[in-house]
Amino acid sequence: MSDILENAINICNLFQNPDILKHFSSEELAELSHEKKSISYKKGELIIEEGATPRGIYFIEKGTAKLFKLGFNGKEQIIRFTKEGDIIGYRSILSHQPFGASATAMDDTEVCFIPEKFFLKILEFHPKFAFDVLRRIAEDLGESAETITFLAQKTVRERLAEVLILLEQKLGTDADGFINIILTREEMANLIGTATESAIRLISEFRTDKLIEVDGRRMKILDHQKLIKLGHVN
Repeated sequence: MSDILENAINICNLFQNPDILKHFSSEELAELSHEKKSISYKKGELIIEEGATPRGIYFIEKGTAKLFKLGFNGKEQIIRFTKEGDIIGYRSILSHQPFGASATAMDDTEVCFIPEKFFLKILEFHPKFAFDVLRRIAEDLGESAETITFLAQKTVRERLAEVLILLEQKLGTDADGFINIILTREEMANLIGTATESAIRLISEFRTDKLIEVDGRRMKILDHQKLIKLGHVN
């Protein structure tokens, strides 16, 4: 069984702890090793599609993806971004519902696909992993509640300030201090719930006020305290 176990662990970083798999039979480990897939996505490629039937979960090993829903007019509404170590699709598996949103790679992204029945068995026999999934669900619910307040009660200027702070907190920065994501002005407008022209104008104002530095589509926060105060970020 050790060779099968080692192979299963090496395919996906989700299984760094052999303890996770100790409840699997040798036959199940062989099946898991066969069905588990490492998949590469280029920037812009669809990982999951809203409305599709889930077959398993997607563990992000490298890269960034955006989760979004399409409105009745075909316009994207970005829900959140995911990074290395995040899982996509688990809520739909647990609720026995179609995917509630689509996910697209924001850059070259590597994911590990885990079939549904193995994901559920891991939850059953590995309390620490199950607790981590529960924590993720709680965080998602919290983000959803904050988004309602965010869109309903804050001005567009306040929303831009908060989004910049949250993006940096979620995705981190590169060696030069720029936020680890490249967004079009349309995507930024989508995030803060305004027209593209308004987003362009506000970004220019933030740059003039020396709150941020802009290099093409990259942005770096220069004055965290002012943005935190402006965005009423806790």
